[in-house]
Amino acid sequence: MAKINWLATHTLPNDILLQSWLLEQGISYSLAQRYVQSGWLKRLSSGVFVRSGADETVEPSWKNALWAVQEQLSLPVHLAGLTRLAYQGLSHYLQLGQEQVWLGVKDKQTLPRWFRTFSKQGWLFCSNSKLKLLPDKDLQKIMVEGKELTVSTTALAAYEIVDAIGKHISFEHVAELFQGLVGLSPRKVQSLLERSHAVQTNRIFLFLAHYHDHQWAKHLDESKIELGAGKRQVVKNGLYDERYQITIPATLRDIQ
Repeated sequence: MAKINWLATHTLPNDILLQSWLLEQGISYSLAQRYVQSGWLKRLSSGVFVRSGADETVEPSWKNALWAVQEQLSLPVHLAGLTRLAYQGLSHYLQLGQEQVWLGVKDKQTLPRWFRTFSKQGWLFCSNSKLKLLPDKDLQKIMVEGKELTVSTTALAAYEIVDAIGKHISFEHVAELFQGLVGLSPRKVQSLLERSHAVQTNRIFLFLAHYHDHQWAKHLDESKIELGAGKRQVVKNGLYDERYQITIPATLRDIQ
């Protein structure tokens, strides 16, 4: 009875609970099976359970799944990019629950199979492969509909959407989103861009910062940011920006 009381006190309906984590809490495999038989738990897949709720028509969401891999498996995966900005109120172009959920992860194959196939919306993975991530500076915890999740800082989320231009999001959409990024910390942006070896991403980030005339952009030291050499065609049949040597959509105007 003590264990079932612990389960009732420390977990919530629709929480996804992993057998490995339950074992750490003193709930054995056989005990977990008894809880399934009694209706306290529902089996999602091998070694993966869902805490039963008062409303059986409500199913666990992607937030429950992400919380499980973050808190129970301690895997380095975070809520990223466009989804992160949406939960900060910066993306009124995104209808929550209808778009793919953006996640930051080095290698999605390190994630358990049940998680990779879980989301009905579908996961969209950002690798940040050319950025040296510093979790203590680039990540934070916020409450997302009742679950405390690890997410990108606003600066990292901005970097992630820029890095996804042409792959997962349009230049025009990112330009609209950047208009709302008035409160970025120049110190955090400087740190991010100094650690980034993605030349095109760095150039677009700086272009958009100056395009919207953000005050924080005026405090950046671009001499310490890798900008490479030569022209980059970001969009076809676009305008050419001399300062950052990139093509931009014709709907934007050169700030020079």
